[in-house]
Amino acid sequence: MRKIVIAIDGYSSCGKSTTAKAVAAELGYAYIDTGAMYRAVTLYLLERDIAFDDLPRIEQALHDIHIAFKRNRKTGRNELCLDGVIREDEIRQMRISNSVSEVSVIPAVRHTLVRQQQRMGRKRGVVMDGRDIGTTVFPDAEVKVFMTADVLTRAQRRQQELALKNEHFELEEIAENLRKRDYIDSTRTESPLRRAPDAVLLDTTHMVIDEQVDFVLERVSASLFSLAALGNDQNGSEAVV
Repeated sequence: MRKIVIAIDGYSSCGKSTTAKAVAAELGYAYIDTGAMYRAVTLYLLERDIAFDDLPRIEQALHDIHIAFKRNRKTGRNELCLDGVIREDEIRQMRISNSVSEVSVIPAVRHTLVRQQQRMGRKRGVVMDGRDIGTTVFPDAEVKVFMTADVLTRAQRRQQELALKNEHFELEEIAENLRKRDYIDSTRTESPLRRAPDAVLLDTTHMVIDEQVDFVLERVSASLFSLAALGNDQNGSEAVV
């Protein structure tokens, strides 16, 4: 069966990553969390006290950083490795969330990571989630979904995720962080967060993960059916002389 690219874009804490992971597992596809890659760069810069406006040092750092994903055999999760060390838990901390959008607007960072993401998905058979997958990274993706949700619902979900990691924050503090990130991501010059014209909108405010996964899988099935039908039409057509 032909393999495709599935692009899932949208705002933070809409369920993008959880949905994308489940869809990838169901299809036997690779899953790539592009947001984790920007978080990894943010962690790298913070740990080395590299200012976000120090472009020469950032460009040098981008040559030195090595980002990869490693599958955890016990949990089945794809975990981010930064320079050969698993840093999955650290990149999910609130201090990274507070800074990642500022790092994501830096052109050199975006150009470097977009090229890497395109290499990762070159052979198709991939589910990729982020902010600009359907518009910049893979504008030719066969399936594009743009996810959104009410900001307070998103804040509640994020609060629960952080609590599981023993990080406790007031709901409004998290909501304000999300609003700030939404604004920065949507107004940046390089690859702003926006819905691709051919992306299907998915509002997850009142949906559970299983419903979100089913929604995406239905779009995948429809896309594969259309591609198969198109292939049959092309193979069975006769040239008119």
